[in-house]
Amino acid sequence: MLAAHARYTIDCDVLPRFTAAYLRVADGECAFIETHTAHALPRLLGELALRGLCPDDVRWIVVTHAHLDHAAGAGTLLAHCPNATVLAHPRAAVHLIDPTRLIASAKLVYGEARFSELYGVLEPVPQARIRALDDGASFDLGGATLRVHYTAGHAKHHFVVDDPALGTVYTGDAFGLVYPQLQHSGRFALASTSPIDFDPAEARRSLELIVGLGARHACLTHFDSIEDLREVASQVRAWLDRSEAWLEQCLLSDASLEAQTEAVAASYRAELSRYPLSAEDWSLLQTDIALNAQGIAVAAARRRRA
Repeated sequence: MLAAHARYTIDCDVLPRFTAAYLRVADGECAFIETHTAHALPRLLGELALRGLCPDDVRWIVVTHAHLDHAAGAGTLLAHCPNATVLAHPRAAVHLIDPTRLIASAKLVYGEARFSELYGVLEPVPQARIRALDDGASFDLGGATLRVHYTAGHAKHHFVVDDPALGTVYTGDAFGLVYPQLQHSGRFALASTSPIDFDPAEARRSLELIVGLGARHACLTHFDSIEDLREVASQVRAWLDRSEAWLEQCLLSDASLEAQTEAVAASYRAELSRYPLSAEDWSLLQTDIALNAQGIAVAAARRRRA
């Protein structure tokens, strides 16, 4: 029998324990928080069935921001949940209603075949079935009240979801990356500085906001629930400080974006070499090293243009 209020972690990705979505259940109603991609649909619907629920019971589909590993599957999931409404930041809602720009930019990076392999089909979300939430807005679920808080720094269209009934905050990417595979020698947390909106000052403010909510649990998209919020915040803040220093170095350089990205990646690898990482750990981190380095170099380029 389901508890009156519960949440369940769904491992969405083909790479184990890398990307999570959460099923939040409250008195017979439920919500998905994060959707991953269209490829995750069987896992999301499978979790409903496992809990004795059906797609008709889904009231809300919440995405913390519009990056494809968080929201690409929103339209596909919505098509299977006839009573659901998508909840998103206003800037994210625009991209979910018309994902043309998201698709075009991702295909430019990955190419058609790799894009399809990673993300599948991005179904547009009908405008009538999406609700854009203001900073501090709340929504109800089975007697519980959940509230969103804008948390820029990783993305301008990012919010976190505070869930006081469970003492939980769903943090998207605003509270860093805590991959279970990397926790073998104590806590290991990284900041996410991927393109295109990295802003270290805003990222720090978002960290403080999340800790200040007083939640017992932070549910990260990458990956799962953690309880040592202050320790994770301290480590993520340290990575933000390093990232800001690398951004400042980029601002002083007249090298190409590609060269600056590689220089930051080299600095990233040098810093990571201080940690006891196995070959498997390094393999896991390669994508994040590349994306974080690119995000820092892009942030410097955008700042120069401004």
